[in-house]
Parts: sequence; structure tokens; C-alpha cells
Amino acid sequence: MLDRIGCGFLVLNREKKVVEWNIAAQSTFERQGETAGTAPELTAALRRLVANVPTNFLPGSLSWVVIRTTDDRPVILNEGGVIAPDGTSIVALLDRETRSSANPQTLQKMFGLTSAETQLAMRLAQGDAPLEIARSWHLSRTTIRSQLASLFAKTETKRQGELVALLGRISVLP
Repeated sequence: MLDRIGCGFLVLNREKKVVEWNIAAQSTFERQGETAGTAPELTAALRRLVANVPTNFLPGSLSWVVIRTTDDRPVILNEGGVIAPDGTSIVALLDRETRSSANPQTLQKMFGLTSAETQLAMRLAQGDAPLEIARSWHLSRTTIRSQLASLFAKTETKRQGELVALLGRISVLP
């Protein structure tokens, strides 16, 4: 599920070397231009990322922090400290640029959406404004507003922000 929502994790041993990871963590580093296919490569990539932390980093003491990287793709990092008697710890990574999206078929089945409503929902979840969508689809604002009203009714939401939040929660479903 963490991979589905774009949240990476790294399990570090006592020596702060990566011993386990998920695809989202690997992808986060690769989007930063890092080679991240093996444990040593991920360990090196993590050390380079932590070097960008604006404060002194003491393992086990870092809360959530936003790290600006060289290509200005912000990464959010959290090192949870010791979680096991053997000194193992977990680092969580979140690439703020990565957006998970709901499965269109799941949306249609769950709410009985039409194809047009589903596509509108997907675009809204990506952050597009209704007016932008109308322009790009060569539709009138009235048509988009009508589809949006139908989306609200079918999803039992009242505002666009509420709909987008719902779509974000649904994005973890297969």
C-alpha cells in the first residue's frame, strides 16, 4: 500500500546501512538522478539526500523535514529512530511531486460514474481546474459544471476539495 500512495521506506541496520526498501523509495531516489538498485547504492543515495538537510542530522532525532534537492524536487524525509532491539530503524520518504491516482475502473464501479465523469474526476485529482479542463476538452464551462454537479451527487460530496480528498483516499485501492 505504501508503494501505491508513493511513500517510500528504507530499513536501516545499526550501522545506518540500507537492508530493505520498497519500490517507492527506489523510485524517489531514481527521480533524483541517483542509481538506486542495490542496498549500497541506496545507502549512498540516502547519505547524499541527508547532506541536504538544513540542520545537523542526528540519527533517531529527525522528525518530518522537507529537503530541497539539486533539481528542486522536494523530498520529505522522516527517520523514526530505533524500532527494534537490534538497532534497526526506518526512514520514510515522500516525493512531493509524485501523485497517486485512483483506478478509473474502481471509481466507475464504486460510484456508478460515466466515462466522462470518471475522466473529470481523474483530472480534478491531478490538480486541474474545471476551467482548464473545459478548455483542453473544448467543452463549455456549463458542461463541466454539470458533470461536476453529477460527480458531487454520486460521490456524496459537496465541494471540489472534499471530492479531491475522497479521490486521494480511494487512490490506495486496487
